[in-house]
Amino acid sequence: MNQVPRVVIAGAGFGGLTCARALKRAPVEVLLVDRNNYHLFTPLLYQVASALLDPGEIARPVRQLIRPLRNADFLQASINGVDFAARRLLTDHGPIPYDYLVLATGAQSDYFGNRSIAEHTLGLKDLDEGLAIRNRVLSQFEASRWTTDAAERRRLLTFVVAGGGPTGVEMAGAISELIRLVLRKDYRDLDTNEVRVVLIEAAPHVLVQFVPSLRQAALRSLERKGVEVMLNAKVETVGAGSLKVAGGDEIPAGMVIWTAGVKASDIGGATGLQLARQARITVDPTLQVPGHPVVFVIGDLAGAKDGEALLPMLIPVAMQAGKHAAACIAEMVGRGGARAFQYKDPGIMATIGRNSAVAQIRGFHFSGFVGWVIWLTVHLINIVSFRSRLVVLINWAWEYLFYDRPVRIIVRARD
Repeated sequence: MNQVPRVVIAGAGFGGLTCARALKRAPVEVLLVDRNNYHLFTPLLYQVASALLDPGEIARPVRQLIRPLRNADFLQASINGVDFAARRLLTDHGPIPYDYLVLATGAQSDYFGNRSIAEHTLGLKDLDEGLAIRNRVLSQFEASRWTTDAAERRRLLTFVVAGGGPTGVEMAGAISELIRLVLRKDYRDLDTNEVRVVLIEAAPHVLVQFVPSLRQAALRSLERKGVEVMLNAKVETVGAGSLKVAGGDEIPAGMVIWTAGVKASDIGGATGLQLARQARITVDPTLQVPGHPVVFVIGDLAGAKDGEALLPMLIPVAMQAGKHAAACIAEMVGRGGARAFQYKDPGIMATIGRNSAVAQIRGFHFSGFVGWVIWLTVHLINIVSFRSRLVVLINWAWEYLFYDRPVRIIVRARD
């Protein structure tokens, strides 16, 4: 009797979870491995950081999500590398043998070798970082009530977001709205003129992936919400209480959020495989690793190309690649072969907050309220569980109607 082939999927993000679901009818045994026991809906992580949503509303246990998959299981472990010769995934709990391997370990913040940025900024890639930002914003306001020094109070209430991509724009808009619509009611003696939200971007535009008209619409919306936007400004160093812009002045700041760089997870380097830009693993057009046909790389970790350019590190790429890898593995188990991956671009979008977003979808461009409705609809549909959709919708409606955010609590977990 032949043993059922085992497909090990390293990473339970959008790519890995999509791949596991796409293999539900294949004659294989699927094992998901991740250092976290949850799947995170990262597009709404900034709403946890800005006190609108609770972690449980954007993160669901992996075991719950794969419960309907009769051929799938999950193990929590940190991944250290791959032994390609022995076909084993290496983890902190020991090696895991595989017949087919899908590497989908995602991305991390890239500080470009700048130690001061790595040490003195907060990233926004995982749930613990989102909670850390929320704690820090609220703690800065509490600390500001204890000082009588006006300069120190302004420093405590200066929040800098470095990076004018979708994550940075969404984070800056959300912090500004949290402060000006909600916290000003909590802190009755707050002088909003002492509060600054600054968005720094090294390029001449925010949202460089979008067409010029949408970039301008986003910039106008940010400025209307009180966000100071600094373009053509590169962060040089970050200290414990300030930030220095290359060729410019030093900005006293209570906190700096880093969204200006992203690269693949460290697993790429640990495998010893050839890497492309942003530490992404070089792959064949089929998403297989050259010389290792039973190993696929998907999502942000994959250096997949569309012509000469690398595919963007976006969720739709990861999900389509997950489905592609699953289809190829099912074919290979049936003695077939892998085919080339073709990405179909569904468009991109970003929200700047209440009643304002930009969306670029298959040649159509939307901004303002219409873009915001499209953004709300798309994100609500894609949240991973019905319960989470319902709770998120209720929280969105409550915030929209009453200008209130329900999770303004400072929580510090202890092991």
